[in-house]
Amino acid sequence: MHYSSFVFPKGKKTRDSAMAVFNDLYSLEQQHTILALNRLDLKNKWRADTLVIPKEIESDFLIYTPFARRVESLKQVDKIALFSYPLMAYALYENGKLVKWGPSSMGTKNAPTKKGLMFTNWKKKIAISTVNSDWKLRWNFNTHNTLGIGWHQYDLPGFHASHSCLRLLEEDAKWMYSWADMWVITPDGTKVLANGTPVIVFGETDYETRPWLELLRNPGANEVSEKALTGVVSEFLQTILESQEHSKQIRQQKASST
Repeated sequence: MHYSSFVFPKGKKTRDSAMAVFNDLYSLEQQHTILALNRLDLKNKWRADTLVIPKEIESDFLIYTPFARRVESLKQVDKIALFSYPLMAYALYENGKLVKWGPSSMGTKNAPTKKGLMFTNWKKKIAISTVNSDWKLRWNFNTHNTLGIGWHQYDLPGFHASHSCLRLLEEDAKWMYSWADMWVITPDGTKVLANGTPVIVFGETDYETRPWLELLRNPGANEVSEKALTGVVSEFLQTILESQEHSKQIRQQKASST
């Protein structure tokens, strides 16, 4: 895969002219792909100064994945979501096979996202932020109940901007809303009987670097190899598998009793 750049000059008049050219050159579908590669949504495309653009713009976004297509160590894991802090991107795997990836914006330096292993629990189509009641979080799926962390739709500005949550494009958040499993709790809500889908946030970031710009110099610059991902999940794998087996038993018991 090879990439070129589209530069937006400073100054309102010249910038507006460049944006008009960009809008004429690329359809809305193509713009969506380009902006996603640059960790932006359509609403925030005005923030761009330099966009990385693939020479061939494909409709299948999976073609542009930086994540390994298969991770053999995850073969026994039914589902898992991985979020790379430095790449500002997520990857979803089913039994070790990559099924989806996309852009994200995670916590700022002052409000970082918790790293390590979490599990999805409750979900709500529209949640109200506890930080600001004006913020409507669409397709919210909570991943850490006590810390109030979850993935959901919200602005993707091309840098880490959240208050510790995992921001997504709306179509991605909606897809993942149905894809992940909720927890199982007691009727009174006081005890967790089974975890939901495992989620791992990993990697170090300086909160400033835009790694996708490196694709202009080296098309393989952002690649996260199978070996690297195996290292990420290795310390949590036993816990994940035990949780998965326990969850299956609990869900089977619940299904047979209804």
